[in-house]
Amino acid sequence: MIIASEPALRVGARILLLNRDDEVLLIHARDPDAPAHRWWELPGGGQEPGEKLEDTARREIAEETGLVLDKIGRKLWTRESRFSYRGREHHRLDHVYLARTDDTAPRIATRYSTNERAGLIERRWWPAAVVSECRDKLLPAELPDLLLVLLDGRFPAAPLALTA
Repeated sequence: MIIASEPALRVGARILLLNRDDEVLLIHARDPDAPAHRWWELPGGGQEPGEKLEDTARREIAEETGLVLDKIGRKLWTRESRFSYRGREHHRLDHVYLARTDDTAPRIATRYSTNERAGLIERRWWPAAVVSECRDKLLPAELPDLLLVLLDGRFPAAPLALTA
């Protein structure tokens, strides 16, 4: 009898990045082994050993977008998820931070991993109203409501805990 082992928890950081027009930056990605499985997500990725989560968020946004952020805002939420990707089960805990930028032009070259390159479709700035109308899969699924509450100034002071 083979017993499936639980996937190891991978901790990461993501950024809800807003430009001066309050548009949010989203990454359109797919599973390279199941190309019909597509989604939009906030930029970010896994924490390196010894790295602070805020540093993870800054590093990941630079690697994925070429944007260099000097300041990261407050933590908005954590999101624990379990999912299948490239034929393997995964367990993630992402810490999501708020950041703003007036400069949307990349300042450094992007540095995608082979896996990220295989799954990247595009990056796009989205107005909040358009995110609310999106019929594609969003990660997290609550993103349209979270974004509107944030932009309305009604977001809770303490970080939320989301699960998928």
